[in-house]
Amino acid sequence: MGVSLLPSPAFLVFFSFFTFCLLVDPVLGITRHYKFDVKLHNVTRLCHTRSIISVNGQFPGPRIVAREGDQLLIKVVNHVHNNVSIHWHGIRQLRSGWADGPAYVTQCPIQTGQSYVYNFTIVGQRGTLFWHAHISWLRATLYGPFVILPKRGVPYPFAKPYKEVPIESGSMQILRLISQAFQTGGGPNISDAYTINGLPGPLYNCSAKDTFKLKVKTGKTYLLRLINAALNDELFFSIANHTLTAVDVDAIYVKPFETETLLITPGQTTNVILKTKPSYPNATFFMTARPYVTGQGTFDNSTVAGILEYESPPNSLHSSKMFPLFKPILPALNDTSFATNFASRLRSLASAQYPANVPQKVDKHFFFTVGLGTSPCQHNQTCQGPNGTKFAASVNNISFTMPTTALLQAHFFGQSNGVYTPDFPGTPTIPFNYTGTPPDNTVVINGTKVVVLPFNTSVELVMQDTNILGAESHPLHLHGFNFFVVGQGFGNFDPNKDPAKFNLIDPIERNTVGVPSGGLVAIRFLADNPGVWFMHCHLEVHTSWGLKMAWIVLDGELPTQKLLPPPADLPKC
Repeated sequence: MGVSLLPSPAFLVFFSFFTFCLLVDPVLGITRHYKFDVKLHNVTRLCHTRSIISVNGQFPGPRIVAREGDQLLIKVVNHVHNNVSIHWHGIRQLRSGWADGPAYVTQCPIQTGQSYVYNFTIVGQRGTLFWHAHISWLRATLYGPFVILPKRGVPYPFAKPYKEVPIESGSMQILRLISQAFQTGGGPNISDAYTINGLPGPLYNCSAKDTFKLKVKTGKTYLLRLINAALNDELFFSIANHTLTAVDVDAIYVKPFETETLLITPGQTTNVILKTKPSYPNATFFMTARPYVTGQGTFDNSTVAGILEYESPPNSLHSSKMFPLFKPILPALNDTSFATNFASRLRSLASAQYPANVPQKVDKHFFFTVGLGTSPCQHNQTCQGPNGTKFAASVNNISFTMPTTALLQAHFFGQSNGVYTPDFPGTPTIPFNYTGTPPDNTVVINGTKVVVLPFNTSVELVMQDTNILGAESHPLHLHGFNFFVVGQGFGNFDPNKDPAKFNLIDPIERNTVGVPSGGLVAIRFLADNPGVWFMHCHLEVHTSWGLKMAWIVLDGELPTQKLLPPPADLPKC
């Protein structure tokens, strides 16, 4: 299948699912209206037709295109039996936490037959993000790209591309089997296939016709907007015989660097420049993705492929089917050295126009362990976790219990009793050798505990992987903020030596970061956004097991530092 290319910023093509009002303000942008109808529709992949939950009958879902400064009003109507909520992944949601989307955190879910209008403004962001469902595992099929163009008249800090195209990596999962796995406390089944823009490609059975094809012209520059929307897999990505230049991650410009292969965790995005060959190559080229694996559980050891195909010269007598097909060489599945080196190359642009405003002083220090654990098996039940237990996951050994009332509502109306407690531990309650021999007791503590921060608190958070049930990489996503990755490494954090190595000049700024397997990552951010903000592993299996927590940022003194009141149509539990 071909791809519909997104034109350069000077000219935008809006599809039929977009209507937008020209309420033009040269500074504030315009107001754009979208409607998402969440419905069931049939999709045939891997020689099987199945009914999936999708938006507007599209898989992946519709592309949102907006500019920095635009206001968005997105009406989501739920036509399915499942409860639904949508998260606009990476959008700062300044003072608009009611529109962030995680179910039972900032809103109750949208129930069958109900609707909700997500109302927010894009402030200080431009690049590629994405949207996805934020309840159960529905983001397996409910996701789509979110393209933020610079303000009109503001150029990219790199040469304007000839064309732009989103490339979304995903995974196909059978949700019924996932539900069964969690009832027994075991791990979920592996994905049926990886996908590129919803298509598994020719390396899977019965899928040659379901292949994403990117058709390009010679001597042109393309901006590829790469998104990892997979449920549980960090992915290597490469295009055979082509070098890519990274220019943006998580909607933040970076110092450009060339690479043949990228690593993107679930929840991360990367914009790259592809310069096509100056003359017709008489060849076609695979673009492939496959997992980077650090854990001990089962995983999908397959590769998804799309095709980069050059348009034939005028009057050409040759068909591309006659040409050789080149395949990229991806790193080994467990190539942690590549993962570490790739992460170390990412640096903020840190220019006068796009500064890296790293907090230089720290008001609050936190040290969180992130990793796996166990929960006891319920009476008269057979469980499939370690030694007859259930798998669990935790932050500082607290496995987060989702409330039945939205945390933001409880906070805003002062009704926290019985919903959450403000006593999340800032450090592990029982220190141990985190990356050495694990403790005998692996049982987690269940609770709905949060951290409360005064407005404008500068935070330094060190996240430490543990060796409980095996070390593993964890892509941690923080809602409501970007943060600076000031340090990362392997082994246990040394508070006396490691901070001296932190990069406080041009560290990468992003919303999702991988905590290295058997290592640590240090981030800094300014708590300048009042509300309740979820933080969780973006491996869906670990989130389901409890590797999540929440921050509450209190209102500031000025009116512009206070959370806006809830909208009238906010869903009720």
